[in-house]
Amino acid sequence: MIKKSIALALVLGLSMAVFTGCGSEEAKKGNDAASGSAVSEAAVEDTTAADESSVAEEDIQAPEGYHLVWHDEFDGDKLNEEDWNRETHPIGWVNNEWQEYVPSEDYAYVKDGELVIQPKKETLENGNTIYRSGRVNTQDKHDIKYGRIEAKIKVPEGKGFLPAFWMMPQVQEHYGMWPRCGEIDIMEVLGDQLNTNYGTLHFGAPHKQTQGTIQLTEGDYAHEYHTFAIEWEPGHISWFMDDQKYFETDDWFTANEGEDPKPYPAPFDQPFHVILNVAVGGDWPGDPDETTPFDERAAMRVDYVRMFQKESYDENVEKPVKVRNFKEADKSGNFITNGKFKDEENLNDDEAWKFLLFKGGEGEAKIENGEIVISMTNTGSEDYGVQLVQPGMPMKKGSSYKLSFEAYAEDNRTMKTAVTAPDVDWIRYLEDTELKLGKKWKKYSYEFEMKDEDDDNARVEFNMGKVDSTATIHIKNVRLEEI
Repeated sequence: MIKKSIALALVLGLSMAVFTGCGSEEAKKGNDAASGSAVSEAAVEDTTAADESSVAEEDIQAPEGYHLVWHDEFDGDKLNEEDWNRETHPIGWVNNEWQEYVPSEDYAYVKDGELVIQPKKETLENGNTIYRSGRVNTQDKHDIKYGRIEAKIKVPEGKGFLPAFWMMPQVQEHYGMWPRCGEIDIMEVLGDQLNTNYGTLHFGAPHKQTQGTIQLTEGDYAHEYHTFAIEWEPGHISWFMDDQKYFETDDWFTANEGEDPKPYPAPFDQPFHVILNVAVGGDWPGDPDETTPFDERAAMRVDYVRMFQKESYDENVEKPVKVRNFKEADKSGNFITNGKFKDEENLNDDEAWKFLLFKGGEGEAKIENGEIVISMTNTGSEDYGVQLVQPGMPMKKGSSYKLSFEAYAEDNRTMKTAVTAPDVDWIRYLEDTELKLGKKWKKYSYEFEMKDEDDDNARVEFNMGKVDSTATIHIKNVRLEEI
């Protein structure tokens, strides 16, 4: 293998993590990822080609403290159906996805030492277009409770593709249907955002999720192989990319509506199985367009899947007490940092203000003369296509708050504002509120009561996407205060 250094950076960006488990047909209406851990620059393998040679079990190096319990190197000439199940699902089964999952060698097959999942765009006899893809799993064949689960993967490229390497319970009804059963997403990469991988945990009810992301600053996930993994222990799960840990959590629960939570660490205290698939279209990745390829570039290629375990696990764990870190207001009572835009700052990091572009949004933001100026050439296909946010806002149940700011646009247009909950299924503490911007400064003020549980990571949002006008927007004097 050729070795090279790839700089890795943790990012807190868009998240609309797909809800694929337990037959849920919901779709997430959020915009951002929850926090992970910082990742330093490291030397990792540049796996630009899969290793096509046969790999014997004794040649597989288990991570320290682990032993190999099962693996598939895909060295044969067809998928081993003693290890894998092929799934069948109709169009639109979840998340308004376009593909039909068909249990056929046409859409999931083994070739040159790889599992290839190949979505296709096909024309029916009546002239209609249909999209088909493959989805395979190890349910009732290779389920695992705790361990390190990893796969070496190269993802498809193209708008509308969502490849996934993830896990669901062997018995999904044990704690109830999704999200109560739990879901572990090890790898999800949007086909038109090829430098960002999402690792997500879904649980509840009500549904909640926690998520980390890791971003390549060199190369992308479609043109090189990378290894995606979790290390799952009783009461703790960590996510890795090329052995770089970028996210971990011990905070989850499951419960039936109106009942006390099940004993921790439920639901992640039962056997789970692996799933590999490529979705086409749907609520999160959006729809394919004329640029989306349906040739070899559309394929997800899996070099191997491996499961490791330790000799034993101590399952006598207690749920950690969550300590909330509520941000203090400044002397004027404002929770917003740099609300007067007096200080220059990096709008791409996770401190104070952050400027984000998604779903075709194009533009830039800069701080000058006591205001922030957002110019754009394309507002994208969603409200959050062009977005200015500040997380870390403290919301306490029973308190009332006021969000205020001044704004104008260089031509008449609209903008939306909200106070959202990235860590709590993207519920809105202040509902999405559309405002009309004129050509002169105007003050806007919105009051709301916090009726949900305490949250130390609420987020103030200004959403400028999905509108006809690309007129430049000016914002100043942003305040969030308890009243």
